[in-house]
Amino acid sequence: MLLIDKLRLQKDLTTTEKRIADYILQNLTTIPAINVAELANNTYTSHSSVIRLAQKMGYDGFRDFRIAVSAIAHSELYRSNPVDANFPFLPQDSTNDIAKKIADLTINTVQRTYAQLNEQVLDETVDLLAKADRIFLFAQGDSQIRARSFQNKLVKINKFLIIADEYADEDWNAASLTSRDCAIFITYRARVPQYERMMKHFLNENIPAVLLTGNSQSNLIPLAAQAIVFTQEEMDFLKVSTFSSQVAFEYILDTLFSLLYAKEFQQNLAAFKKKNEWIENGILSDDPKT
Repeated sequence: MLLIDKLRLQKDLTTTEKRIADYILQNLTTIPAINVAELANNTYTSHSSVIRLAQKMGYDGFRDFRIAVSAIAHSELYRSNPVDANFPFLPQDSTNDIAKKIADLTINTVQRTYAQLNEQVLDETVDLLAKADRIFLFAQGDSQIRARSFQNKLVKINKFLIIADEYADEDWNAASLTSRDCAIFITYRARVPQYERMMKHFLNENIPAVLLTGNSQSNLIPLAAQAIVFTQEEMDFLKVSTFSSQVAFEYILDTLFSLLYAKEFQQNLAAFKKKNEWIENGILSDDPKT
């Protein structure tokens, strides 16, 4: 979870620590130049309270914590206008206002997601997908639309993905996987009992599973060989649509495809040119020239 989200969420913080967190959020641009004593004085707290907050946020001391806050302050200066991920527009907004807010929400979502990506997790996930004989993707609702886009891209590099939830055959598909395959689960809330049963089965059978989720507390995470976790400011139900989560899923899947392509860039490019020639000018063309 991003530091700025931890400061906003304020989970397990005391009243004093919450006051310090609120002050930091309201004064992001001044924190990089402040020391422990000044922060304690400005928040009517103590030196030890500031240090405890830094440690609860995951840092050894105030110096490392201040560097992380500085990074937030710098990124906030250059990010697009903040937009409510749940209600990004108002009824009185003009057409241009709504278009601009959706653009800003999309940009902000990608930036937040990128900031939470782990290079090692991405590399190991791509290795699992590259080695897999078959890839089964489990996703429902809007997320299945993202899955179909990913499926279409993989065809271009001779990877044939199976949408496992299609036609209500997910249980049979789950039972058909072997240790030479790979499963991908896309679920923002990650609270699907059926997926938990499947992932436990996969774990028992040494079948690698990859989880894409926005729930950092999900009990599915320990069951996954690799988990790509990205928190957004999107509520479970009270929202206009799943704008933010779906933008994040699309971005991550596009990134995974790009990394897969890059592993064998020249071979994939040569294969693409050969197939394109067949389709455009060869026997597969509507108007074959040979």
